[in-house]
Amino acid sequence: MDPLKSIAAADPARRALSLLEEFKNFALKGNVIDLAVGVIIGAAFGKIVDSLVKHIIMPLVSLLLPGDQGYLGWKIVVGAKEVPYGLFIGEVVNFVIVAFALYLFIVKFLGFMMKAKEAAPPAPSKQETLLTEIRDLLKARA
Repeated sequence: MDPLKSIAAADPARRALSLLEEFKNFALKGNVIDLAVGVIIGAAFGKIVDSLVKHIIMPLVSLLLPGDQGYLGWKIVVGAKEVPYGLFIGEVVNFVIVAFALYLFIVKFLGFMMKAKEAAPPAPSKQETLLTEIRDLLKARA
């Protein structure tokens, strides 16, 4: 084994550039960028739903079941410890709204779009019809 090759293989600058090149190839693929955009939009959507639950829905619920601080004040006291079940209920409502919105988008909207694409396959072009006839004639000849 050539000692110069093993030294060149252990060159940290070359290894760092190779790692950087691999990362660039990974990070600039279309799927990774699409995933990043989806995560950012999902986080923004989560904040909107969280605000809807905390500032509109749960205060309206707390009007029906009043407490000191609305649903934030709903607590069970066990000994010296407090269990804030009102906060938990708020998070459950938040989850249900997000899950329902995802259901509507994924199952209903995207399902509708997929069915629309599958419903009407395009008629074969003149060239495709001619090529099909040629294929069938060649099969019959063989």
